[in-house]
Amino acid sequence: MKRILSNPLALSGFIIITSIFILALFAAFIAPYDPDAIDVKAILLAPSPEHWMGTDALGRDVLSRMLFGAQISLLVGLVAVGIATAIGIVLGAIAGYYRGWVDTIIMRAVDVMLSIPTFFLILAVIAFLTPSIWNIMIVIGLTSWMGVTRLVRAEFLSLRNREFVMAAETLGASDNRLIFRHLLPNSLTPVIVSSILGVASAVLIESGLSFLGLGVQAPQASWGNILTDGKEYIQFAWWLSLFPGLAILITVLGYNLFGEGLRDIYDPRSSRSR
Repeated sequence: MKRILSNPLALSGFIIITSIFILALFAAFIAPYDPDAIDVKAILLAPSPEHWMGTDALGRDVLSRMLFGAQISLLVGLVAVGIATAIGIVLGAIAGYYRGWVDTIIMRAVDVMLSIPTFFLILAVIAFLTPSIWNIMIVIGLTSWMGVTRLVRAEFLSLRNREFVMAAETLGASDNRLIFRHLLPNSLTPVIVSSILGVASAVLIESGLSFLGLGVQAPQASWGNILTDGKEYIQFAWWLSLFPGLAILITVLGYNLFGEGLRDIYDPRSSRSR
């Protein structure tokens, strides 16, 4: 924590992420209106003291929908990255530890997955499934594990011939002990940084899917479908596009700043890591 406080990038990202988490966590108490409440007398009202971010085409309060949309976007990002990280760690550890034909098969699978544009692959899969938040999280997670796999494999290959690993192996340590006690804990630093940056990508993907109508479905609010509602009225209801767009921008920026800051902190060649 002391290193984060002394690193401008990490500190800025940490403040942004923490603020968004607090707003999302207490959305039910902070939101001034019911996010799904329709008011025909308040259709497309511009931002005002009564509605700080205006209202949409059904008279719903945009600020309330933005706060509840933050819950969806962050949940999708965290769960999807959790799935991708778990798969990547397992496959990367197996490939890096056992090497040989096991490594070859796993890395060729990684190469095949990386050759397919991820967003279009997700679109193709989602098109055959019922659009829901759980399907989105699972599909994003199952199509985003390749980077973590390569990182863990590279770390395992680097650590495999280190003295402390060879000493443990000489003393008769089992494969499980070598992997979970010695290799994996020393391989997690780049994985943590990659996972934090991956949350930003998952938020963007979820917002894109919801914008296209393949993600979170109405009346449940997400930043992507709020943007979708605003595209038809963008010429005179600018607030419907501006505020969710800024929310996505700030969230992604926060995760990127925090990830880059942690990379500087953990990099032994960086003066800020000391």
